[in-house]
Amino acid sequence: MSQQEHQFWQLPAPNARGSFDSLALQTGPTPKPGPGEVLVAVKAASLNFRDLIIALGKYPLDKKDAPTIPASDGAGEVVAVGEGVTKFKPKDRVAAIFNAGHQRGSTPNRAEKRTGLGGSIDGMLSQYRALPETALVHIPQHLSWEEAATLPCAAVTAWNGLFGLPSNVLQPGETVVCEGTGGVSVFGAQFAIAAGAKVVITSSSDEKLDRVRKLFSQEKQALLTTVNYKTNPDWDKEVLKVSGEEGAAHVLDVGGPGTLEKAFNTIRPGGVVSDIGFVGKGEVPNLSALVLGTTSVYRGILVGSREMFEQMNAAIDVHKLKPLVDKVFDWKDAKKAYEYQWSGSHAGKVVIRIGS
Repeated sequence: MSQQEHQFWQLPAPNARGSFDSLALQTGPTPKPGPGEVLVAVKAASLNFRDLIIALGKYPLDKKDAPTIPASDGAGEVVAVGEGVTKFKPKDRVAAIFNAGHQRGSTPNRAEKRTGLGGSIDGMLSQYRALPETALVHIPQHLSWEEAATLPCAAVTAWNGLFGLPSNVLQPGETVVCEGTGGVSVFGAQFAIAAGAKVVITSSSDEKLDRVRKLFSQEKQALLTTVNYKTNPDWDKEVLKVSGEEGAAHVLDVGGPGTLEKAFNTIRPGGVVSDIGFVGKGEVPNLSALVLGTTSVYRGILVGSREMFEQMNAAIDVHKLKPLVDKVFDWKDAKKAYEYQWSGSHAGKVVIRIGS
């Protein structure tokens, strides 16, 4: 393969998807940055549940009706910049933002929602990507490529859930519920504890809960309560106990149907239930009754903006937080990475290494 060519993974048009075998390794011309664009040698990409259901043809939101390079999350090194670029230079370490057009605020508008990497537009599972400079951020220097690649979707989503609503920003001493031990929930636990809040995190696996606990110093572990929801199905009562019977200020709900009722059982009056995903299985509850009955805020989150990503990175740098990377797969084993994450065996993030 010449220097003018590079490799990338590609999904067919949505009507031809249905399994991870639809992923195909392709070769094409190495992109060149146009005016206002930055060429990035991508070093690592990480997977989210969204990436899996896009490959399976089950994603309900905006998607490109054509073959697509998958994966929203990637980090790499700037190799060239186009005319007019001022924010970046060669050798800079960068990550792409989830919605390339979402610059400020906690909620993308309709046009910005149509700029989701790996869905509406080509994503990061590629050796090189040319992106607008406004679609990139600098990454914390203490993070490896693999660690930095975990940030764009899961970390920014957790940050938005806890700090994105000006009237309900998480405060020290408050209680946060993080459902499961996937990327969003683990980042949520890290951000909340760094802010001096108490965290209740749930899982069906004691082993995964133990891995999360080991992320924190012994001093910080005092702020963390782990609950196995299989052996303790009334885990919502544990939240009330931890919060002094007040209830949680924030719940990061990743399950949707099957978990929302528990989420509202734990929330305090005026608290925020952030709806982040729909991996759960169950009946859709009567949301009006839940919201009115708890006088709480119910909020849907679609990741966050470039501005928010930069604020989060500043906090990660100050606290020297390290993402929980479960497993790293080689470039040619991308399908295996998808299959592994689909199995639910992971805690934290699954990463595909692209470059050295």
